[in-house]
Parts: sequence; structure tokens; C-alpha cells
Amino acid sequence: MNPTHSNGGDSAGQGARAGDLEARDKLMQDMKNVIHDAEDWLKAGAAQGGEELRSAQEHFASTLQTAKTDLLKVEANLVARTKLAAQATDAYVQEHPWQSVGLGAAVGVILGLLIARRQ
Repeated sequence: MNPTHSNGGDSAGQGARAGDLEARDKLMQDMKNVIHDAEDWLKAGAAQGGEELRSAQEHFASTLQTAKTDLLKVEANLVARTKLAAQATDAYVQEHPWQSVGLGAAVGVILGLLIARRQ
């Protein structure tokens, strides 16, 4: 593989991973907020009525929308990274077909041995 190709991919991959971690952390926090708001909304609904209930409902809907948006961002990022990995794999197989065949055969033998050993 081209050394300059892999170095650029590594730094870009690290940036993408950091972004994924931030997005996952934000999504988890948003989900916790949704759950907390839902609990508060249910408690408030039993004790309160009218304008306070409407305000709680609007806040809950806003928090839920934020969580949905963050989930879509994480999903889009995951799809993009999966496509990049597939393209990189395809390029490697095109450049090194016999090494790829050997690797596939080795993985097949190892999996076969593991499966046979369990039975």
C-alpha cells in the first residue's frame, strides 16, 4: 500500500473517531434528558394541568427532536465510515489479489477449526 495514503487515512480516521465519540456522548446525554423529561412530564401531568402541562410537553418534544437529530447524525457518520472502509478494502483487494485470497483462506481455515472444535 502507498505509505502516504495510509498516513492521511490514519489522521482522518482519528478525527472521525473523535467526532463519533463526541456524537455518541451527546446522543447518550440527549437520551438521558429525554427519559428524565418524560418522567417529569408524567409526574407533572398527574399533578398539574393546563399551561404547565403544555410547557412540559413542548420541552419534552424539543428534547426528543434533538435526540432524533443526533441519532441521524451518528447514523450518517457510521454509513459514511462503512462506505470508506468498503472502498479501502476494495482498493486493497484490487492491488493485492493473491494476498487477499490467502488471507481469506486462512480466516476460513481458522473459523473451520474453531467450529469443529466446538462440536
